[in-house]
Amino acid sequence: MSSENGQGERGAEGAPPEQLALIRESVRDAKVPRAKPRTWRGAALAKELPVARVLVDKGVLHLDRYFDYAVPEELDEQAQPGVRVRVRFGAGRHRVRDGRREGGGLIDGFLIERRADSDYTGPLAALAQVVSPEPVLSEELLGLARAVADRYAGSLADVLQLAVPPRSARAEQRPSPAPLPPPPAPDAGSWARYEQGAAFVESLAHGGTPRAVWNALPGPQWSEELARAVAATLASGRGALVVVPDGRAAARVDAALTALLGEGRHALLTADAGPEKRYAQWLAVRRGAVRAVVGTRAAMFAPVRDLGLVAIWDDGDDSHSEQHAPQPHARDVLLLRAAMDKCAFLLGSWSCTVEAAQLVESGWARPLVAGREQVRRSAPLVRTVGDGDLARDEAARAARLPTLAWQVAREGLKHGPVLVQVPRRGYIPRMACAQCRAPARCRHCSGPLQAQGAEALRCDWCGHEESGWHCPECGSFRLRAQVVGARRTAEELGRAFPAVPVRTSGREQVLDTVPGMPALVVSTPGAEPVAEGGYAAALLLDGWAMLGRPDLRAGEDALRRWIEACALVRPQQEGGTVVVVAEPTLRPVQALVRWDPVGYAVRELAERAELGFPPVSRMAAVSGTPQAVADFLGSVELPPDAEVLGPVPLPVTAAGQSRRPGSPPPGEHWERALVRVPPGSGAALTSALKAAQATRMARGSGEAVRLRIDPPDIG
Repeated sequence: MSSENGQGERGAEGAPPEQLALIRESVRDAKVPRAKPRTWRGAALAKELPVARVLVDKGVLHLDRYFDYAVPEELDEQAQPGVRVRVRFGAGRHRVRDGRREGGGLIDGFLIERRADSDYTGPLAALAQVVSPEPVLSEELLGLARAVADRYAGSLADVLQLAVPPRSARAEQRPSPAPLPPPPAPDAGSWARYEQGAAFVESLAHGGTPRAVWNALPGPQWSEELARAVAATLASGRGALVVVPDGRAAARVDAALTALLGEGRHALLTADAGPEKRYAQWLAVRRGAVRAVVGTRAAMFAPVRDLGLVAIWDDGDDSHSEQHAPQPHARDVLLLRAAMDKCAFLLGSWSCTVEAAQLVESGWARPLVAGREQVRRSAPLVRTVGDGDLARDEAARAARLPTLAWQVAREGLKHGPVLVQVPRRGYIPRMACAQCRAPARCRHCSGPLQAQGAEALRCDWCGHEESGWHCPECGSFRLRAQVVGARRTAEELGRAFPAVPVRTSGREQVLDTVPGMPALVVSTPGAEPVAEGGYAAALLLDGWAMLGRPDLRAGEDALRRWIEACALVRPQQEGGTVVVVAEPTLRPVQALVRWDPVGYAVRELAERAELGFPPVSRMAAVSGTPQAVADFLGSVELPPDAEVLGPVPLPVTAAGQSRRPGSPPPGEHWERALVRVPPGSGAALTSALKAAQATRMARGSGEAVRLRIDPPDIG
C-alpha cells in the first residue's frame, strides 16, 4: 500500500509542465463548478422544478413533515418522485455559503414531489445523493402509509420503514419477469360447501367487490379456497393480496396457488426468503410483473397494482400485530386498503374474533358461512371433562391424564396420530394445591413455587428451596402442577404409552407436518403440525389455565386456540374425537362443543358494547413512570367525550426475564392509563395524543411515555 501511495504522490509532483498547464487551463475554462456530491457547493440547479420535497427518515413525531431541498442539475434526471435520496439534515441558518445551506448529518429519505418553488423563505440545502433511480414509493403507498400513521398516532417515516423493505442493489439491477396474461376463471370447488361461497367466487371473477367474513369449515381446504379466491380476482384482470400469520400458513397458500395457477403468477413475501430475494419479489410486485402476493404481516403494505382483493387469515393471531412503531394491526391496514382502493375484502378463520363480528353487525361485510348440517359433517365430536369429573376420577388425581382422555387417546392411536395441546412449552411447572388449587407460595417472600426435577420445590423469586409444604387454605400436603409444559407432558405420555412414538412441537422446534401413522404429538397452542389424513383424536389439556388469564380476550383466545386444534382432527363420521379438560358450563367450552364461534363472538360483542370496551369504542394506552403519565395526561387536550381509566401499576419486569414489546424496562415501576372514546371520536383522540407527544419531544420536557392505539391486551 505504501509503494502505491508513493507512486501516486511522485506522479503528481513529477508531472511534465505541459500536462500541468493543460489541467489548469481545463479548470479555468469550466463554466459550471464541479461539486462534491455531499454538498454540491456552487453547482447549478435544475432548470425546471428545482425544489424537491423530501420525507426524512427521522421517525420522531415533531419532525413528521416534509422538508424542501434544492435539486442539483446533475441529479435532475434521477431525482424523480418515489426514489430514495440522502440529504444533509440539521444545519442551522448560520451554516450558509453562497446562498446555499450547508452542514448537518447525512440521513436517508424519500423524494415525495418536485416543485417549482418552496414555501420556505430561507436558503435550501441541496440533495446530497440519489441512492437509486428505482421509484419505490408510489402515491398509493404514500397515502396508505399516511392513513396508518394518523390512525395509530405514529410518524410517516416509521410506517414507511415497515412498508418499504431495505434496498438490495443486486436485486434492483436484475429485470423482473414479463407479466403473464390473466388466467381463466376457476370453478367454485370447495367454496360450494358454503351458502354464498360460489356466488362470492363468481363476483370476484366478474370484477365485483364483495366484502365477507368467512367462517371456514374444519379441515385443510382453507388454503385451496383462498387460492381460488385469488385466482378469480386475477381472472378479472386485477391484483390480490393475502396476509397470513406465519410462514407455515404462507407456505400452504403458496403451494395451493402454485398447484392451481402454476409458477410465476404470485409472489411469496416472508422473512424466511432473505433480504435480497424478498426485495426482488417486492420489486416484481411494484413493477407489475406479479399481480398476486401471499405473505406475513409485512406484506400488508405490498404495492399490488390494480388491487381487487385483500384477504387475511386468522386475524385473531398475535402475529398480525406489528411490534415496531406505530404497531399497526394487519386487519386494520387491510380494512384501510379496502376502503381506499374500493376493492373486495375477505376475513377468514376457523374461529371468529369480536372485530370480525362487528364488521358483520355493522353491515360493512356479509357473513360467509356453511349450514349447520355441513358443519356437523365436517367437525369432530367434542367431549368435556369438568371439575366434577376430575374430582370423581381417581386416575386424574393420581396422574396427568383423566380416564376419558386416556381412553380416547388409546382408541385414537389404533387409527392414526393423536394431538395433545398444552398451554405452554417447557418442563418446570408452577405448583398449586391438589385439593383446593390455591397457588403454592414461598414462606419467605410469597413468590410462586416451581418443581425442579422430580421432587424439589424452589421459589421462582428468591430461589429458596421449600420442604414440608402444606396448603394454608385447606391443610392438604398434596401438590399438582398449575400448568405443565409440553416437555413434561411428553415424558408422562411416553410412560403411559411406552410403545408409541411421542413428538413435540413448540417454540424450540415447530413441526410443519407429521405422518399419518399412530403417534402422540404434544404441541403448544399455535404450533400444531398438520397430520396426513387428519388426527384421529385430540386432547386439550388444562383448559382452565387458558381461560383463567386476566385479560379481556381470554375466552375468545382460548376458543380460537381450541378450534384451530380441533380443525386438524378428522370429522366425527370418520371417528374424530376431541376431549377438552375444562368446565363444560363455561361459555367458550359450550361454543366449542356446538362448534359455534360466530355465536360466541356476537355475544361477546354485545357485552362489550354495554361496557364500552373495544372494538365498540376506540382506546389508547399511555404507559410510563407515574410522573410521566401524570404530566402527559395533564398536557394533552383530549376530546370532550374521552374517558380516562386509571392509571394502574404495571407488573415489574425482573432482571434477565424476557419481556414483551412495550413492557417496562427491568426493575422500573411503570403505570398505565387507558383513554377511551365512543365511536366517531377515534380520529380526534389519536390526533390529540400525537400532538401532545410531538410537543413533549420537541421541547425535550419530562420523561417519555409510550402510546399504543387499540392495545391488544387491556387486562
